[in-house]
Amino acid sequence: MEKKCKPQLGQFVNGRLILSDEEKLTIIKDFLSGKETRTAVYHRYTGYAEDHGKISKWMRQFGIGEGSKKNSNFALMAKSKKKTESDIVDFEKLQLQKRIAELEKQVQMAEMKAIAFSTMVDIAEREFNIPIRKKYNTKP
Repeated sequence: MEKKCKPQLGQFVNGRLILSDEEKLTIIKDFLSGKETRTAVYHRYTGYAEDHGKISKWMRQFGIGEGSKKNSNFALMAKSKKKTESDIVDFEKLQLQKRIAELEKQVQMAEMKAIAFSTMVDIAEREFNIPIRKKYNTKP
C-alpha cells in the first residue's frame, strides 16, 4: 500500500489527485535538476510513494528528453522529424499511386471509346455503302 502525505501540488477530485500542466512541468523541472530521484520528487509534490511512470509519461507528453537529465530534447526531435519525413514520403507515394490508377482508368476508357467509334464507323460504311473515313492517299 502506498504511503500518503500532504501533497504540495494538485487537487483531489473523487479521491484522485489532479495536476495541471503547470504543476506537472514544475515536478519535471525539479526532477531534471538532478538533486533527487524521480520517486523522491514525486513523493514530495504529490504525497504518493511511487510515481508508476507518470513523470516519464508527462515528459513524453511535453516532448522533454531525459537522456542526460537536461532540457535538451534534440534526440526526440530528430526521431520525430525522421518519422514525419517518412510519413510525408509515404503519403506522397500513396497520392501518386492513386493518380496513376486514375490515369490508367482514363486511358482504358479512351481506348474503349476509340474501339467503339471505329466499330460504329465500320457498321455505318457497310450498311449505307458510303465512305466515312478519310482517304489519306488522295490528292486535294
